[in-house]
Amino acid sequence: MAVSVGTAFLPVRDPEAAAPWYEKALGLVATDVNQWSAQLRDPGAGSTALTLMGPQSGIRAEPGLPFATCNFVTDDLEGLRGRLDAEGLAPSPVDGSPDMCLFFTVNDPDGNVLLVVDR
Repeated sequence: MAVSVGTAFLPVRDPEAAAPWYEKALGLVATDVNQWSAQLRDPGAGSTALTLMGPQSGIRAEPGLPFATCNFVTDDLEGLRGRLDAEGLAPSPVDGSPDMCLFFTVNDPDGNVLLVVDR
C-alpha cells in the first residue's frame, strides 16, 4: 500500500486576502477561495498542494508559525529569492549544501515561515 501527502495546511488570518499573495509570490493557482479556506495548487499539477485555513474553518492554530510546515520547490532558487527580495519580503540568504539541498526562508504576510528549496 502506498501513501502520499494530499495537501499541507497553513493557518492564515484571512484566506481571501492571503490567496492572491501566494499566487503572486510563489506562482501557485487558487482553485477555491472562500471565508473558511483557500486551496492552491502548482500550475502544472491537478491536485491541491496547499490549503490556507482561516479562523472560521475551525482550525485551532494561530497564524505566524515559526517553522515551515512544508517546502516549496523551485527550479530557480536564486531568481525567486531575488524577486521576493526586490518586492521587500526580506528572504533569508540561500543556505544548505549543493550536494543535498539549497534553501531559503521567507515569511508570508501572516508571519508563517515558508521554506523554499531547489529540489
